[in-house]
Amino acid sequence: MKVIELHESVTASNDRDADALRLWMKEEGTLLINLMSSPGSGKTTLLSKTIEMLKGRLKIAVMEADIASAVDAERIGKLGAESIQVHTDGMCHMDAGMTAEGLRSMDVKDTDLIFLENVGNLICPAEFDTGAGKKVMILSVPEGDDKPLKYPLMFRESDALVISKIDTLPYFNFDMKKCEKYARELNPDIHIFPVSAKSGEGMQAWTDYLLASVSEWKKK
Repeated sequence: MKVIELHESVTASNDRDADALRLWMKEEGTLLINLMSSPGSGKTTLLSKTIEMLKGRLKIAVMEADIASAVDAERIGKLGAESIQVHTDGMCHMDAGMTAEGLRSMDVKDTDLIFLENVGNLICPAEFDTGAGKKVMILSVPEGDDKPLKYPLMFRESDALVISKIDTLPYFNFDMKKCEKYARELNPDIHIFPVSAKSGEGMQAWTDYLLASVSEWKKK
């Protein structure tokens, strides 16, 4: 298991770097997904279940971005997926230059799908293009249904919204219809997947979306 120490990109042309990274991923036939959420939303648990369900159908790798530690990468690596941990030198987000640096240490060519598990917060990751082909955010039920109102940019920027931990709905005042309404008002095209990685509810629709997204990416 590799740990890569990254430093903030000083280039003022992050958008250009992001476009170049997307072209590289397109040429390799590898879909990079920028996975964003608050800490504790269940990103790693969702990824673990996703990898288990898609084993034998897609070759998946994970880049775990964090300020410190390698706990998440070690957990993913035990599932048999390539996993690297990148440290962001205290930064609250990944940009295209940092993402490219991490990808260069991975076996990109023979991988169908790479998840960039971005640093946990709902502000900075939405502001920086990492070069990913798709952006997915996770909102857990315990966080509340009003998050689209508080962090609108994250919802506007995301291609898909995974509402996680729906097995906890009986214990929290979370209105699913209200949350979906808020999200679609900000982004009418957003795909929404209520899931429970613990029970498996909703996971089939989520993994079907990933399979279709990878297929579409390889055809373009």
